Amino acid sequence: MSPFHFELYEALLSSEGYRVKLLETVSSDAIDTGLQFVNNDACYPAIVTIGQMVHALQSGDFDLNKTAVIMSQTGGACRATNYIALLRRALKDAGMGQIPVISLNAIGLEKHPGFELSYQMIKKLIATTVYGDALMRMVYRLRPHEVVKGSVNTCHKKWIEICKQSLIDFSYNKYKKIIAQMVQDFEQIPVHFTNKPRIGIVGEILVKFHPDANNKIVDLIEAEGGEAVMPDIMDFFLYCIYDESVNLGKSKLGVPIRHGLIQYIEHYRKPLKTALKNSKRFSSLHTIYSLAEHAKALLSTNNQAGEGWFLTAEMMELIEEGINNIACIQPFACLPNHVTGRGMMKGLKALYPQANITAIDYDASESAVNQVNRLKLMITTAFKNIEKTTATSQPETIYEKRNKLQNPIELGEKDEVLV
Repeated sequence: MSPFHFELYEALLSSEGYRVKLLETVSSDAIDTGLQFVNNDACYPAIVTIGQMVHALQSGDFDLNKTAVIMSQTGGACRATNYIALLRRALKDAGMGQIPVISLNAIGLEKHPGFELSYQMIKKLIATTVYGDALMRMVYRLRPHEVVKGSVNTCHKKWIEICKQSLIDFSYNKYKKIIAQMVQDFEQIPVHFTNKPRIGIVGEILVKFHPDANNKIVDLIEAEGGEAVMPDIMDFFLYCIYDESVNLGKSKLGVPIRHGLIQYIEHYRKPLKTALKNSKRFSSLHTIYSLAEHAKALLSTNNQAGEGWFLTAEMMELIEEGINNIACIQPFACLPNHVTGRGMMKGLKALYPQANITAIDYDASESAVNQVNRLKLMITTAFKNIEKTTATSQPETIYEKRNKLQNPIELGEKDEVLV
C-alpha cells in the first residue's frame, strides 16, 4: 500500500520467521481481475487489493497448496472490515478456496493458529511504521529541491536497508540512534529551496498512499513543479485507537486503555519528534489530540466511519502549517469520506479563505485524464496564489511612498478615479 512502509513490513515479518512475498504493484490486469470477482458497487480499494491477490495467485508463481494470503482488517465502520470476506469469496469463485486467508488486525476479530502478533512483533510494527513515516516525510520534503538529481533517493535506499537490518535484533536504544542519524544524514543533502507550491494529500488510506491506486499523484505533483506533503500513516492508526465515546454499549474502561496505547506509541515517536524539532528543514509531528481539537471546530469526533473526523483534521492541520493547497483523494464509492472530505470543503473555506482544495475521485471506471486535469488546475491556482503573495509582499517603491504623502485621501468602494 505504501512504498515507504510495506517494504519494511516485509522485512519485519521475515525477521520473525515468516516467508513473505510483498505484492508491490497493481497492474491493469490485476484491476480487471478485481472487477471480475468483486462487484463494482464495492469501493475501489476492495477491487484493487483483491484483484492484486487473485491475479498474483493465478500467475503460476506460487504453490497454491503451500501458500496463504494476509490482509489487514480495520474493524471499524468501514467496508475495509469486509475485505476479508470478499477475498475468501473471490478465491472460492476462482477455484482457489483452499488457500487460507489471514486477517492482520489488532482487535481480535480473527485468530489463526499459524500466525500471531507477539509483543516483540508489535514493538517492531510500531518502530517500522515510524521508520517509514520519517523516510516518507524527509524524501518528499527534499526531493523537489535537491541540487544533485537522485541524491535523496540514494539516501532513502541507504537508510531503508539500515532500518531492515535493525529489525533482526531490534532494540529501542538502537532504534533511537538510527532515527537521530537518519534525520542528520538527510539534513546534510545539498538542496536549494525555491518557492514551489506545497500540495497536501489526504483521503482514503489506500488510495492516498498507493501510487498505482492514485495514478502516481506524488510523481505528477513533482513533475508539475510542486512539493507533495503526505501526512504520517501512524496518525491513521492513532485515529483508530482514539475514541472518547462510551456509548453503544462500550465499556468506560476502554477510554483509559486507549489513551494508554496512544502514550505507548508516542513513546516510539518521541525520538523522531526530537530529531525533527532540532532540524532546520523538517516540521515536527502532531499528536492525535491536537488533530481532534482542530476537527471539533467543524464536526463531532464521533464521526468514525472510514477516515471520519480524522480526514477533516488532517486538512485543517495542513492549512495551519501554511500548506493551503490540498488534494482530497478518495474512492468514488467511499461514502463516509465523501461526507468528511468533500462535504467539509465549504466549512473549511469559511474558516480558511486562503484554502485551495480540490476533491479527486478514483475508481476503476474513472478517467485518468479527469484526475490529472483537476490536479493540474489546482496546482495552476497554487502558482497564481504564490505570484499574488510575492507581488503584495514587495516593499514599496519611493514613488509609491511619495504618492501616498501627496494624496492622503482614503477612497471608498464607489469612488471613481480618472486617469
